[in-house]
Amino acid sequence: MSAQAKHPYHMVNPSPWPALGALSALTLAVGAVFYMHDEPLFGISGPVKLFPGFFLLILTMVLWWRDVINESVKEQSHTNEVSHGLRMGMVLFIASEVMFFAAFFWAFFHHSLGFSTATVQWPPEGIETLDAWHLPFYNTVILLTSGITVTRAHLYVEAGNNKKAAKWIWITAALGTMFLGLQVYEYGHAAFSITEGIYPSTFYLATGFHGFHVFVGTTFLVVCAVRAQKGEFSPEKHIGFQSAAWYWHFVDVVWLFLFIWVYWLLGTPVRTF
Repeated sequence: MSAQAKHPYHMVNPSPWPALGALSALTLAVGAVFYMHDEPLFGISGPVKLFPGFFLLILTMVLWWRDVINESVKEQSHTNEVSHGLRMGMVLFIASEVMFFAAFFWAFFHHSLGFSTATVQWPPEGIETLDAWHLPFYNTVILLTSGITVTRAHLYVEAGNNKKAAKWIWITAALGTMFLGLQVYEYGHAAFSITEGIYPSTFYLATGFHGFHVFVGTTFLVVCAVRAQKGEFSPEKHIGFQSAAWYWHFVDVVWLFLFIWVYWLLGTPVRTF
């Protein structure tokens, strides 16, 4: 084989990070199952069971993104054709995430709108729901504000001002962290647990997976902030941050659906069927 490529595409080198990512997903899933059932795992109790999975997940992101950044910045392997493929890959990934959340919303609507014969009222009797206009509303304001800050950062990147872009990316990441903190506080003070029926199950799965996406997006933004501080983005080429911004806006939109339907319209009134 020739040492010099005769095409504009990038042939990725063998990488162990997909396997590590699969291991981290499995570890996190097992820890979550034992945590939700309040069962000890290897003698470990409480949320500590989730730490190994989260550690491996963060490690996977750091190492995998490091290699992708090297391919782009040092090896200059991301040609126009490769860049287009990366963008389309991100678009398809977000489309798959839309389908992922659609399944949770359908489960919620199926029971809350009276399609299920097992549901006689919504929320079910004995469930004390959360006030939509307290912590959920504060989190909505925080997340919508973060959408504005990440857009401002994007404008600075397109203007070639990495220093100011980094500042606004850090602000967005801080808002994401604040959102997660309030959600953890909300979970700790909720009057129902995930094992108490269909409402808690759909509520915690939908909002919990959204919170997980906020965690991933915040990590994504931290990486982009560090890269912006190093001046690695240019107005013509900033796919890494562009992908992070798209992902963050997707997280914003999903939360709006959650707030409107799960917390507000179908979360507080009692509907009988």
